[in-house]
Amino acid sequence: MIKKRSYFIGLTLLVLVVSSGFITFKEEKLEGFHLTNNEVIKYHVPNENENEEITPVKVPHVGKSFAGFAQKMAYKESRGILHLVNPYGYMGKYQFGRSTLRTVGVYDFQEFLRNAEWQDKAFEALIARNKWELRKEIDKYSGRIINGVEITESGLVAAAHLGGAGSVKKYLRSNGRNGFKDGFGTSLSSYIRKFSNYDISHIKADVNAKVVLE
Repeated sequence: MIKKRSYFIGLTLLVLVVSSGFITFKEEKLEGFHLTNNEVIKYHVPNENENEEITPVKVPHVGKSFAGFAQKMAYKESRGILHLVNPYGYMGKYQFGRSTLRTVGVYDFQEFLRNAEWQDKAFEALIARNKWELRKEIDKYSGRIINGVEITESGLVAAAHLGGAGSVKKYLRSNGRNGFKDGFGTSLSSYIRKFSNYDISHIKADVNAKVVLE
C-alpha cells in the first residue's frame, strides 16, 4: 500500500515538472537595453575632426580678419581664459611656453597672466617670428593641397604656434607624412585647416620681433 502511494505521488510530481516547461512566461523588456532578432549594435568612434566638431567654436563674427584669427586662436587654445595655465605649463589665452615668452621679451610671467595687452603683443610678435622662419615655405607651398587641406600663410603660422616652425617645415617637406601632435592629440593639419585664409598680412616677417612693454 505504501509503495503504491509513493508511486502515485512520484508520478504526479513528474507530470507537474514536465508540464511546467510549457508554461508561457511574460517577457520583460528594459527600455534601451533590448534588441530584436534583426537588430545589430553598431559602434562609431569619432575621428579627430569629428571630435573637434562636438563643441562648436563660439567666436564673434569677424570674418577672416586678423581679429577673427586672434580670437579663434585664443578660444581654441584656452577658451579665451587670460590666466589659464595648462598641465604642461603653457600659459595665457594663447598658451605660451616660458621659453617662447623669453624669446619675445616677456620675463614677468605673473604679470603676463594678468595683462591682456601683453598677451596680445606676444601673440603678434610670435606671428612675426614664425612668418620669418617660414617665409620660404609660405612662398613655396601656398595653394598646394596636403592631406586634403589647402596650404595658406595663416594656416602655417597657426600650425607653427601649435608645434613650432621646425615641425611645420618637416610636415611640408614630407608631404604631410611627418606629422606632429601636441600633448592633447591636436595635429598640425587640423590647425592648417581651421586657420586657413585669414588676413594676417599687416604683420611683417621679423626674426627679432619683441614685445614692446609700456
